[in-house]
Parts: sequence; C-alpha cells; structure tokens
Amino acid sequence: MDINRLRYFVAVAETGGFSQAAATLHLAQSTLSGHVLALEEELGQRLLVRNGRGVEPTESGLAMLAHARAILEMTERARTDMRDRQLSPRGRVTVGLPPHVAHTLSADLVEGFRALYPDAVISVAEALSIRLREWLIGGRLDLALIFDPPTSPQLQVETLLREPLVVVGTHPLPPRIRLADVAHLPLILPSGPNSLRELLEAEARPRNLTLRAVAEIDSVQTVLSIVARGVAYTVLPAGAVRSWNYPAQVHTSVIQAPAMRNRLVLAVPRARPASRMTRSVAALLRELVGKWEGGVPHR
Repeated sequence: MDINRLRYFVAVAETGGFSQAAATLHLAQSTLSGHVLALEEELGQRLLVRNGRGVEPTESGLAMLAHARAILEMTERARTDMRDRQLSPRGRVTVGLPPHVAHTLSADLVEGFRALYPDAVISVAEALSIRLREWLIGGRLDLALIFDPPTSPQLQVETLLREPLVVVGTHPLPPRIRLADVAHLPLILPSGPNSLRELLEAEARPRNLTLRAVAEIDSVQTVLSIVARGVAYTVLPAGAVRSWNYPAQVHTSVIQAPAMRNRLVLAVPRARPASRMTRSVAALLRELVGKWEGGVPHR
C-alpha cells in the first residue's frame, strides 16, 4: 500500500474536495483523483462519494480514514525517531570479550562509548572464546573479540593482534623456552574445548609431547592466583600477564621451537547489518587493542 496515496486520500477526506486538497498538496487535480482511484481499486471498495459541496467518505472510507491516519502517524514517528537517533542514537550494543581482555579493555571501552553515545547502552558479556562464538552465531551478541576461532561462513573476522604465548611462573625462567621443555613443567591449563589449549595440543601432538596438566581451570584470574603461590606454571598470551597484581615476582618465558602466537580477531555476524553504534564500537576496539604492548598488531 502506497504511503503517498494514503496521504492524498486523507487530504481529500479532510478538506472535503479534490480541488482544495490538490491546492494544499501542490498537485494537479487530475493526478490526485488518479491516486485516490488507484487506492480504491487496490482495496476493492469506494472510499469517497460526491455530495453537493464536494466529496465525503463512505462507511468504508471512514474506516480507511482511521487506518490511514494511524499509519501516517506511525510513519512520522518513525521518521522523527530516526532523525533523533542520528543526532543522539539510542538503543543497545552487546559486545563479547574474553575475560582477560575484558579486564584490560572494558573501562576504556565503556568510557569511549559513553562519550560518543550518551543516550545509548553498551552491554559487555564476558566468556571464553568458544562460548562467545556460539553467542555471535546465535544472535546474542552484536560483535566480539575472540581468540583463534575456527572458520565459519556465518562470521566475518578481522585479525587485530597476534600475541606470543609465554610460560608464566614465580620461579626464574629463561627468556625463551622450547615446547619440549614446557612439556616437563607442571601446568595449569584451561579445560577443552579451549582455543589456547587446542593450539598447544596441536603443536605438541606431532612432536610426541604430552603436556603435564596438573589442574584444569578456565578463569585466567584464578589461574594466575594459583601460579602466584608457586604451585605450578601456566601458558598464556603475553598480554594476559598485564593483570598480574600479586606480591610474588612474575617470570615469563616466550615459547619457541616452535614459536607460538595466538590470534585475537574482531568478529561480527554476516547475517546482521552493522548499525552505526556497532561500527563505532568496532572502531573503539581496534583503537584500544592497537595500544596494547606485548602483541604484534596485524598488518
């Protein structure tokens, strides 16, 4: 149903004649008559009848007049809302972050978002990358930072950072360490499926190495709190050590032979068009990740 035809019909019904409505709308009377006739043909009913003074709505015309006014009012509200959103957008953006990334970025992300969109809401969901990926595909998130995701036709990904994997402990470590030597250390590792665990296992398996996991814990902060007691070591991206705030001195060693780096990507669902706010959050995330030290920004 053509919105303009509804507008023309309302104008004729309210002014009581085609000539008056045509003058108000700046249309030729014949053009206006043609549009109203086309609306009547579309609906299969007469909407207007002539009287001695001009035209008046039929019973069906009165019902259609109420519908048309409501539709035009809703259309105008939609236009006004869109204009308001362009000036000061409202709404919500939901972004997913892995826990140690959220610990590092969330404050700056929320502050930056508030400066851009004071009338909108940003929601930050923290979870492991595998869960964030499921939420993205399932429509629960607008965008997310995730580690080493498997290829999916449902997601568009952009690599923002590649970080070296390091062994973390409270006992002295050499600056670099071979994976074969890492395998002899007591390790606290995340349980599977986990992108970091799978990356380690994928390199260890063809070398006939078995990682010595003495505990499986998914929370990076919990892992670091146990490592701080000297109980065991862990393997993390270099950036995760930024959150170390324990009395014990931390030691790290970059894994080599093979050199290992994870991949932090910005992921968005392909099926959902990005809003202005979503694009702004993506730009903020790129900027904040680009300021990190210890990783190698992707070029």
